[in-house]
Amino acid sequence: MASIVKSACPLNCWDSCGFHVTIENDKVIKVEGDPSHPITNGKICGRGRMLETRTNSPERLLYPLKKVNGEFKQISWNQALDEIAFELKEIKEQYGSTAVLHSHDYANNGILKNLDQRFFNAYGGVTQIYGSLCWGAGIEAQKWDFGDAYGHEPEDVLKSKNIVIWGRNVARTNMHFYEKLLEAKKNGAKIYVIDPLFNATAKIADEYISVKPGMDGLLALGIIKEILRLRLADYEFISHYSYGFEDLEKLIESVSLVKISEMTEVSVERIQLLAEVFADKPTSTFMGLGLQRYKNGGNTIRLIDALVAVSGNIGIPGGGANYANLQVGQSFDVANLTMSSRKEKHRQFSIMKQAEEVLSAIDPEIKMIVVTCGNPLTQVPDTSIVEKAFSSVSKLVVIEQFMTDTARLADYILPTTTSFEEEDLYYSSMYHHYVNYGPKLVSAPGEAKSDLWIWTQLAKRLGFGDDFQFSRKQWLEMSFQSLSEKGITIDELKKQHTLELPVRGVPWDDFQFTTPSGKYEFTSMNKGLDGLLKLALPEESKWSNPELAEKFPYNLLTIHPLRSNHSQNYHLFPKEPKLKVEVAENIAADQQLKDGDLVRVWNNRGEVKGYLSILQKAHPNTINIDEGIWKRFGGSVNNLTPSEESDNGLGSSLYDCLVNLEKIT
Repeated sequence: MASIVKSACPLNCWDSCGFHVTIENDKVIKVEGDPSHPITNGKICGRGRMLETRTNSPERLLYPLKKVNGEFKQISWNQALDEIAFELKEIKEQYGSTAVLHSHDYANNGILKNLDQRFFNAYGGVTQIYGSLCWGAGIEAQKWDFGDAYGHEPEDVLKSKNIVIWGRNVARTNMHFYEKLLEAKKNGAKIYVIDPLFNATAKIADEYISVKPGMDGLLALGIIKEILRLRLADYEFISHYSYGFEDLEKLIESVSLVKISEMTEVSVERIQLLAEVFADKPTSTFMGLGLQRYKNGGNTIRLIDALVAVSGNIGIPGGGANYANLQVGQSFDVANLTMSSRKEKHRQFSIMKQAEEVLSAIDPEIKMIVVTCGNPLTQVPDTSIVEKAFSSVSKLVVIEQFMTDTARLADYILPTTTSFEEEDLYYSSMYHHYVNYGPKLVSAPGEAKSDLWIWTQLAKRLGFGDDFQFSRKQWLEMSFQSLSEKGITIDELKKQHTLELPVRGVPWDDFQFTTPSGKYEFTSMNKGLDGLLKLALPEESKWSNPELAEKFPYNLLTIHPLRSNHSQNYHLFPKEPKLKVEVAENIAADQQLKDGDLVRVWNNRGEVKGYLSILQKAHPNTINIDEGIWKRFGGSVNNLTPSEESDNGLGSSLYDCLVNLEKIT
């Protein structure tokens, strides 16, 4: 007999939805929204519904696999774990523990996914990844400005007079916020969308402002310049609660509004309009993640933060520079899980340049790579270098559910469970401040095992099994230690399935910032001269590199796909996907292209081939190819993207990418 059970979405996504999962005969039958969830209210996206398909797919990896003479052979768990543990012992004894690279990403966000760090710390410390392909430059930028990256709680947007959505298509990536926008608009708020692409969110806007990709920070500077000219700034906030405003004024004086208009390809009149919008507070600003995926990405977010600060929209209801909300994740005691004090050695590689660093590593060289929660052969930029690097090591171990592009390169593949086959808790540090409980609902197929089981078994073989001798409930209680002291317990979460976390709904409302000065910092005291705001531009643009732009005249964006959380679902679509190349109307007109034409997109890093689709109202000379598509379907688009780090070293420059395009006849 079928039963409906409360659960939660594990995807690393803005919405972190509550689920109703139908179970029958130890099988997931259907995934729907939980109507009682205080934020998601019973509505979920197609990516969430696909978790049923993902769990039940006949393509699931069911048994440990070892590559023998170029072919995968099924082996027992004992053999796989014994051999991997032996390799780990040998590598540590001969070369040191940092000869192992742990390549980890964040496709899923269960709290117990952090236990891989505990394993590698107890092993002695390995080479780890730092930074983020996704949002790292923006997080670091807001830490320079505010001291941390905090956002307003979801209901606060209903107090906004004006709402600016900057580089963020919430209709695709944050559907419950999209519903809030509709409610706010019905209540009289004005919505302004700034984006190179005319997307579904732009369709509901009162005004759509099209901006040249990568020039968003310069646009923010132009708006500040106009606010100051009109004497519309919040001088009380500036004088009492900020540091370094004089440096910003000098920067503004160094460039004219006409020049800013020319470079951003936004008219002076539109810049003037936006100045009046920001000054007509409360105005809330919601930034997307693509803005900071450029070489100048951190500076871009800092300039938008500065605009919000100058206009007096910090620390007030209905305002905010909303990019992330790290206070949500800070509610949990992750340090209790990771046990970082146990590592004896430590080395870090940038997540963007991990492939180059693998190839150039010495003292010690990288002998083994262990991949968890990621698919770097598809997701890490400059794919050809990534493939070369991951093929160069003696042993590649991949913990996975499917035969991904990365798994195909592996020496060992260890099959792992889906979220419905293990217990965990889930939250998002991107939008709302509720934690969700996900119980184990069904048995795993074949011999698939949880990540925690795998780490526990390897720890036993390596002599530190006692560090993993805890029940799953005990692990969860470790992460809840601080919350338990406030009366919020795991038992209560299991009972309620969703609990509100004790975070500030309007951050910085006391104007006490966690920067070195205790003030909002237009110039970061923590970073010295590097803390100055700059007229920074994308590395690949006609302004920075005219010769490159002459050869490759089009800006390439690689936005998140609609139906897949990064690369997770492409192989599960009912109809086999094809790589789609979306282009601005002027490109199609100039090259006499039409929808469905087979085209080649290329630059000095590589090429992809796909089928053309014309984007209505997109900024001229802009191309989009959704990220995540697998090699067997025409990808990865990261054959084209650069592996350079952002200006502050913690983000990617995936969107800082010029390409050319031609029809294949």
